[in-house]
Amino acid sequence: MAEGVRERGEESRPGAGALAEGEEELPEVMRVLTLRNTVLFPTLITPLLATTERARRLIEDALVGDRLLVAATALDAEVEEPGPEDLHAVGTVIRILRMLETEGGHRLWVQGLRRVRVVEYVATEPYLKGRVEPLEDTAEPGLELEALRRNVAQQFLQLSDSTEVPDAVRALVSGLEDAGTLSDVVASHLGLSVEDRQELLEMTDVKRRLERLSFHLAHEQEVLGLEAEIREEVQSELSRSQREYLLREQARAIRRQLGEAASPSDQVDELREKLEASGAPERVRETAERELDRLAALPAGAIEAGTIRNYLEWIVELPWSAEAEDVLDVASARAILHEDHYDIEKVKERILEFVAVLKLKREMRGPILCFVGPPGTGKTSLGRSIARAMGREFARLSLGGVRDEAEIRGHRRTYVGALPGRIIQTMRTVGVRNPVIMLDEVDKLGTDFRGDPSSALLEVLDPEQNYSFSDNYLEVPFDLSKVLFIATANLLERIPPALRDRMEVIEVAGYTEEDKLEIARRYLLPRQLERNGVAERAPELPDETLAAIIRGYTREAGLRNLERELGKVARKLARRFVEAGEVMERLDPGDLHALLGPVRFQPEVAGRVQIPGVSVGLAVNEAGGEILFVEATRMPGKGKLAITGSVGDVMRESVQAALSIVRTRARGLGIDPAVFSQSDFHVHVPAGSTPKDGPSAGVAITAALTSLLTNRSTPPDLAMTGEVTLRGRVLPVGGIKEKTLAARRAGLARVLVPKENERDLAEISDEQLAGLKIELVDSIEQALRVIFGEDLF
Repeated sequence: MAEGVRERGEESRPGAGALAEGEEELPEVMRVLTLRNTVLFPTLITPLLATTERARRLIEDALVGDRLLVAATALDAEVEEPGPEDLHAVGTVIRILRMLETEGGHRLWVQGLRRVRVVEYVATEPYLKGRVEPLEDTAEPGLELEALRRNVAQQFLQLSDSTEVPDAVRALVSGLEDAGTLSDVVASHLGLSVEDRQELLEMTDVKRRLERLSFHLAHEQEVLGLEAEIREEVQSELSRSQREYLLREQARAIRRQLGEAASPSDQVDELREKLEASGAPERVRETAERELDRLAALPAGAIEAGTIRNYLEWIVELPWSAEAEDVLDVASARAILHEDHYDIEKVKERILEFVAVLKLKREMRGPILCFVGPPGTGKTSLGRSIARAMGREFARLSLGGVRDEAEIRGHRRTYVGALPGRIIQTMRTVGVRNPVIMLDEVDKLGTDFRGDPSSALLEVLDPEQNYSFSDNYLEVPFDLSKVLFIATANLLERIPPALRDRMEVIEVAGYTEEDKLEIARRYLLPRQLERNGVAERAPELPDETLAAIIRGYTREAGLRNLERELGKVARKLARRFVEAGEVMERLDPGDLHALLGPVRFQPEVAGRVQIPGVSVGLAVNEAGGEILFVEATRMPGKGKLAITGSVGDVMRESVQAALSIVRTRARGLGIDPAVFSQSDFHVHVPAGSTPKDGPSAGVAITAALTSLLTNRSTPPDLAMTGEVTLRGRVLPVGGIKEKTLAARRAGLARVLVPKENERDLAEISDEQLAGLKIELVDSIEQALRVIFGEDLF
């Protein structure tokens, strides 16, 4: 290609009468058409395309005159508009035979006439013009020239058998007797470089031109021969591979039809292909390759073959590199969390923080969260919502009652029936390496002779170690750093300290009556009505009816029993409709007796504390907070102390300490000191089948003994918690949030709390403390004045 003139993709072809026309008298000065990447030879007709303005102007002027031009090739094809110094001196006189205007430029067909040399350029604008002199071919007729002509013709015809040469050109070469014309025709149809073409154009010695052409033809034949050999070898290899593949597939199909298992070699090949596609790290691949080689060398019936094959199947099916695309949209995550869960704002904020940080730093390792709270408060369902909000896969592992360390770390492959641990099994099931895995009931892990599963979890739940978690079965490290682990527990104290230290603890407290009412209205009631087929014919349930169910038929920190009672209501309504066609318009509190039976829970605090010697304490258990009655009585005796109610050692010590505290303050309390040596005391904590322990009932026990000995009843609207020392100091205790919620559920108006627990009250929302007065005390004297009045001492 050159200054706007490009050779078209059509073949050059010979022109009739070229030699006769070549003998015409040429002008002394001729227009010069510049070419790029092509060289034109005399005799042949060639299509060209002119696109630049200079080329168009030149062609239009030539068409007005004798239609003759000189085609000269540029030295450098990258030059857009070559000047006189950029062109080869030897070119070809051409005649424009036909021209057609197109959108892309002037399309023309030209015929080469003869060789010329541009002696000098006389003009450069509007296009190049130069003074030319003809170049005549020189040839000495003889046997050598004839032999060269025949040899070149024969070589070209042989070469054309393997190339796409038009039949017209083959016929022309076969019939040409003129050696010079033959050389130009052959040169124009060989795939030579521009430099080689220009070299042949500049040769006026026909003998030398034929010799050079013979060399190029021999070189081209040698290249084509090598190409043919390579093609044949490749085709042979492909044919063999295809034949083996087809035979192998046919053999597999026959085995499938016969119901036979795949051959060992097929299994090895399949496992090798899966290993290549698994994206496993180099160390894992090396280990798997060694096992594959062992498997291939074993006989088909070898016992060890099955063990190795199972191991390799685990390796190739684990998600070494597959990841789910995280949905890192904080607004969307917030909407999903609010849609699925009411309240628990602290938990939601922590998840939104993780999503925001992950959006800024994609390589962040997943945190280890631990939701601690009573049953039924939504810990497990919260994990599913987190996975949905982040667009991740979700899996749940129930750890309650797990006592075998191998459940976490897996078994050694030397054991019969060995398997990986439940962590690796879960990773294989979810199929990605960044799921949300919920470790449910982590506080209920056990320990026996088979090991300590909680110790095995230390590596799993440590962000500094779990990037190379080692399973006993795999024996190669697996990266768990992308996993978002969420543990759940009912009691934080039951989680081993080392394991607890690796987790970020988030407390999920129980719900207030207002929370339960809202959750029942939004989630529980519609779900139960839909499940029981009465959603379209359900009666109106006003808030007072739902509140009556919450107060009279459930007593829990969570929501499970409430949902059961709502499900029972929905089933009763469904039965009434099916049996009698009855459809209720409205369900009032008075209708609950017919659907749910008698009220199960009645306020009992006021009636039980009217008698001196009874106080209301607060405790925390797996179900959340609850009120705890402490009863004390005395009888004639010699100062013995009896303690009943399934209490633990710590609580027994609290009773003994409380009696000593009252005894040392007897005169100030108006108690006759002789009563302690003349009476036996009995302290009982009802619900005797329920184990109770801990020091937080110290204030309540002291209040019960003081009430007994001063004959004053404790207030019916007051619950108390706090540990008491022998010196009378009230120490802080745990579970303040659960205890205050339990007091509110029981209908109490005041809660006595140690002064040092004031910081824990800051984590309780104003809505949860609404209607509840907190009495802060730091000594037993202050506590007793709050309980019995300022006139006690």
